[in-house]
Amino acid sequence: MKEYKYTINGNLYNVCIGDIDDNIAHVEVNGTPFKVEMEKTQKAAPRPVVARPIAAQPTTPVAKPAPAAGSKSGIKSPLPGVILEVKVKEGEVVKKGQTVLILEAMKMENNINADKDGTVTKINVNKGDSVLEGTDLIIIE
Repeated sequence: MKEYKYTINGNLYNVCIGDIDDNIAHVEVNGTPFKVEMEKTQKAAPRPVVARPIAAQPTTPVAKPAPAAGSKSGIKSPLPGVILEVKVKEGEVVKKGQTVLILEAMKMENNINADKDGTVTKINVNKGDSVLEGTDLIIIE
């Protein structure tokens, strides 16, 4: 038997829940017995599980071709933002890791660095430009 104390609108009620037969509960409130009929719950019918066949995974990894020496590569914007400063000019030789521009994103200044040694062949943005994530900013050859 479970006993509970409830206060409803400032009145204290001592509730004892006794046996429950099917959907009838034997309840006592402040010493007065009641038979409480509860809503019958319908058992949910089991849902069928749909199994999809899993495609076979390739057993040998596919190698991506390495970029050829002297190939063009674009430095892409890592996130949307505004160009604050372009630190290089077309034709300038840059080293891997050198800061080529500054991008403001989420109220933070982010240094965008060259991803390889080479020569800047094209600058696709200017100071103040808004760019989206993945936009080619500078082409290095």
